[in-house]
Formats: sequence, C-alpha cells, structure tokens
Amino acid sequence: MHKRDERQSGPYSGLRLLAVHAHPDDESSKGAATTAKYAALGARVMVATMTGGEAGDILNPALEGSPAAIRDIAGLRRDEMAAAARELGVEHAWVGYVDSGLPDGDFDELLPKGVFYRVPDEVAARPLVELIRRFRPQVVTTYDERGGYPHPDHIKTHLVTMLAVERAADPEANPELGEPWQVQKVYYNQDLSGKKFLTLHERMLAAGEESPFAERLEWLRERDRDRDTWLTASVPCAEFIDARDRALLSHATQIDPNGGFFSGHREMAKKHWPFEEFELALDLTGREALPHEDFVESDLFEGVLRDSGERVPAGLITAAEVLQAEGAR
Repeated sequence: MHKRDERQSGPYSGLRLLAVHAHPDDESSKGAATTAKYAALGARVMVATMTGGEAGDILNPALEGSPAAIRDIAGLRRDEMAAAARELGVEHAWVGYVDSGLPDGDFDELLPKGVFYRVPDEVAARPLVELIRRFRPQVVTTYDERGGYPHPDHIKTHLVTMLAVERAADPEANPELGEPWQVQKVYYNQDLSGKKFLTLHERMLAAGEESPFAERLEWLRERDRDRDTWLTASVPCAEFIDARDRALLSHATQIDPNGGFFSGHREMAKKHWPFEEFELALDLTGREALPHEDFVESDLFEGVLRDSGERVPAGLITAAEVLQAEGAR
C-alpha cells in the first residue's frame, strides 16, 4: 500500500475520501482532478483498485511489442499505478482480484472462473469492508449500477462497494475485520454522462465554437434518456487538470498520448468544463435533503461531520481555494 505522511494540514485536514475503482488507470480518468485537489487541500485520499488490470491490452502504439509488457503486464501496470498515485498525491491500496477482461457477449456465459466478476459479492466485499474500517472515510466514490459504462468489473465494483459500505457500518457483520465505521456519503463518478457532454456541446455553440460532439448527438441523447443521471456535485478543479493528465500518462501501456483521452475533445473540455461531476447516491450526514437539481453542490465533503462533530459548511472549497492562492504568492 502506498501511503502519505498522515501529519497533514490545510482546511480539509482530518477529512478522508476513498475512491474505489476497477482497474489501474480508472482512477486517473474518472474523478482524478478532484482527488488531487482534496489531497492538496489537506484531506487524506485513498484510491482502492479492485483488480490488477492483468487483462488489459497494450493500447499505446509506441509500446506494442514491449518486452516488459509481454513478460509481465501485471508488474508493469503496478509500476504505472504507483507513478499515477504520486502524480495525484494520493494513497493507494490493491484489493487483489483478477481482471475479468471485456468479452464480446454475455458476461455470465463467457467469463472464466476465478476473475473478479465471478467472485460472490459477499466474498468480494470483505477486503473492502476491512479497508473502510481501517481508513474510516467520510466520503466514498465509485461507479453507478451501469458501471459508468458496461464493463463487468465496473458493474461488479459498484455492487461490491455498496455492499461493503453497508457491512462496514454493521457491528454484527464481519467483526474480525475491525471496528464498525459509517460512511456518510457515497457518490457515483459521472465524468462520462451523456448529460455532461450535451451541456458541453451547448456551451461551445453558445461561445461561437464548433462542437466535436455534433456528430454523436443522437448517441449522447440516447445515453442521457437511458438513465436519469443527477449531476449533484460539480467540483471545480481547473488547477488540477494537468495533474490528472500526468497521472493518466503514467499508465503508458493504456494511453496513447496522441489520441483517445488526449484528443481535441479533451482539450476543448478543459476550456469549457474545468469541473468533475458526481451523483449523490447515499447521504447519511443528517443534513436537510438536497433539491433534486443538477450542480447543487461543489464540494463532496459539504455537510459531512468531522471526527470532532463539526459540520463541513457549504462554501469551504471556495474559501480553501482563496487560502491556497494566497499561500502560493
């Protein structure tokens, strides 16, 4: 496990966020700038990676035929993950399951025994229950019930994370895994929602610019209609987008720096949408319920009770940015 010095300071000192992802590189493409921001503002942030990414293909043409990748793709991806964690300034834990791969067809019929998708949820949740009880996060982020997109390990990560949050709080569940801990808020990563890209498309047109999403509008509208996504929180993170991109490039086997995430689409998004979105899935803070409207929060810790019993106020993230900017002068 990669650890940071626990003697942290800053307006978010004492707050803890656990980001649960399926594979190494997911943490750098979904919510990465947000995790980097909170770590920089004093929170402890841990990324938990459910699988080792062993089934990943070499997606960077520059590394095709790499002897290291051919000999030990799992070891190479561990090194890449360590480099990404350093770029984001976060702690990291491997949960230890085997990458299921992405078959073309029915997952239940095609996936082999022993992979993460095949492990019973109750069994797969156990190490995450222990991690939650040990790390004691007030906030957990993960994927929605569709996995963000339909990858078997993403869907499984959703199921296992939600079960682990529930069991970690139950004193009668797995007492051998530590003292119970109640997570106060769970958010789904929604960086790839159809609603986000449709809104980005409209903003670009309003600015008099050509939208790269024009050719995919019907697919985006269909994706948006298919799920009523609540973009509860929009976290401003422009100053950490470069850290996110450096972390993503650390996964050299998976990322082509000349395409994909580093296409013109992503550059335009930096200009018109320097935010990351999350959907509130569980709120046990005891605060008044939020209106079901998009962008009603800008801080995943808003309303959370600190260990001292003090509630995190609305607007802390803005005040923290001001303090950080003043400290940098």
